[in-house]
Amino acid sequence: MAKISDEMLTTVLTLQGQLLTVIDQAKDLEYKILEQFGETNETMTALEALDNITERLRNAYTRIQTLMLRIAEAQPNADVNTLQLLEKCLEQTQANLAASEATIKESKGDVGLL
Repeated sequence: MAKISDEMLTTVLTLQGQLLTVIDQAKDLEYKILEQFGETNETMTALEALDNITERLRNAYTRIQTLMLRIAEAQPNADVNTLQLLEKCLEQTQANLAASEATIKESKGDVGLL
């Protein structure tokens, strides 16, 4: 693999784990809402928000994975633009994770599952 710092590799792997965890939380809450309340006017906002979270985080996971594969296949060095794109992607992913976790908590409150 073209060289990236151990710190960046650790960040990537940590973020991928966090993405999977938050996707799981969103899907779990979506399931609970549907099981307990069904798809009603009162639950639609929360269900749509959870679906959006899942899609947004799935896309982030895929983007990171694709960039890491490009970096791994680049020899002897990864393109500077690819590395910069990865850094930007990681920053955006961290922000998306924080916002997604807040939305999940808000959705729980909206349907009374806190």
